[in-house]
Amino acid sequence: MFELNLLPKQADNNYQGNRYALWFFIAFLLLMTWRSIIHMLFEETGYFDIANFVLLVGEPDPMPVVFRFFSLWGFAQLIFCMVCWLVVYRYRSLIPLMYLFWLAEWTGRLWLYPLIREDLISTGIYTNGLTPGVSGAPFVLGFLILFFALSIKKSH
Repeated sequence: MFELNLLPKQADNNYQGNRYALWFFIAFLLLMTWRSIIHMLFEETGYFDIANFVLLVGEPDPMPVVFRFFSLWGFAQLIFCMVCWLVVYRYRSLIPLMYLFWLAEWTGRLWLYPLIREDLISTGIYTNGLTPGVSGAPFVLGFLILFFALSIKKSH
């Protein structure tokens, strides 16, 4: 039976969803934590090698500011991952809610950002290709939907 209880009366470690949804969440969280650390601490690798952005030139050099924003984005991602790790270790009853938050991010990545920033993707001026987060978004979103559904399905 599916039970949509995203805000239980008591946030505890009593996870009642499917165990595969729990293990997928942990694996997904490992990947997202690694992604966050790359963006935060290895800005140039994340920016050039993974995100496929091109070097911007100008006077003064714009790249230190770009790298700083890239690093801050990674830090924001890492903060959210730490909240999710806290949920995994202490408040598992909130895992369906965390899935919903991840669904919001990946849905926005797939549909919202192409609508509001189509010029960055279609012109090719700023990029050398799609980022893994764009090209893999449909698959990630599909998995998140599936495992979110399993996380709200009561296991007996």
